[in-house]
Amino acid sequence: MKIVEQIKQPIHAEMELFEQKFSNSMTSRVALLNKITHYIVNRKGKQMRPMFVFLVAKMVSGGSVNERTFRGASVIELIHTATLVHDDVVDDSDKRRGFFSINALWKNKIAVLVGDYLLSKGLLLSIDNGDFDLLKIISVAVREMSEGELLQIEKARRLDITEEVYYEIIRQKTATLIAACCGLGACAVHGSEEEVERMRKFGELIGMAFQIKDDLFDYGTTQIGKPTGIDIKEQKMTLPLIYALNQANDKERSWLINSVKKHNKNKKRVNEVIAFVKEKGGLEYAVSKMVSFQKEALELLNSYPDSPYKESLTLMVNYVIERKK
Repeated sequence: MKIVEQIKQPIHAEMELFEQKFSNSMTSRVALLNKITHYIVNRKGKQMRPMFVFLVAKMVSGGSVNERTFRGASVIELIHTATLVHDDVVDDSDKRRGFFSINALWKNKIAVLVGDYLLSKGLLLSIDNGDFDLLKIISVAVREMSEGELLQIEKARRLDITEEVYYEIIRQKTATLIAACCGLGACAVHGSEEEVERMRKFGELIGMAFQIKDDLFDYGTTQIGKPTGIDIKEQKMTLPLIYALNQANDKERSWLINSVKKHNKNKKRVNEVIAFVKEKGGLEYAVSKMVSFQKEALELLNSYPDSPYKESLTLMVNYVIERKK
């Protein structure tokens, strides 16, 4: 059995019902919008975010979920989808999960409006049902994601990112939404404040590990084969590169910064940068940090009794750092 199917096992019924509810939550009176949202729903990814919501809710409540849980999962997925649609416009990307992006098929103007529509649908789903506690969790996540993206753009211009700033960027950009899923899962089933915060922290740690794993893919591994160097081409400062910069002497440092800033489209130079990062131990360092985030996340599950939900969350944490893509 595929690992994702194994993780889904204890929430299989909830995920099936969620898919119907999520599809219904997107409907509109505008035919064009329905055509586009139908296209989105039929090209869904692994749906990790709703899975986090349901698994945490069931672990915290001892096995039950309520309507709030379904609404929370739908809101997260609506807002996540909105950010992806907008991201593709910002990045001028014409593919998403191997399919054409919304902006590639319907142009930027429509894509931005669809993203806005999905965002408003998510907010109204919470407001119409009085889920203000859930709405607060999600709104904080949206604010942080925008800040994280802008912080990364600001820092990329100067390439002066310290490890602390890097963690702040990935915490906001990537980890904050997974943190919101887990906090929301606990909050939806009326978990205590302390429990909501513990689960939020759990999600944040998984998100940090997830992003470092993504950074490592850029350098290629035995499973993936060739390094891609895409992050270097896009002047993204990732953990292996930051570590290598910190280990470099002045001459190496100026060569490295010059390579990333001015020669990032030169394949030979990008490969030299990748080789340099590997030589300086950048990959081993990033792996050790990723594993420490993973361990910290797993420790937060220790206070819960054994259950199929806890088992799936443990599998999920391990999957995040063992995945091949």
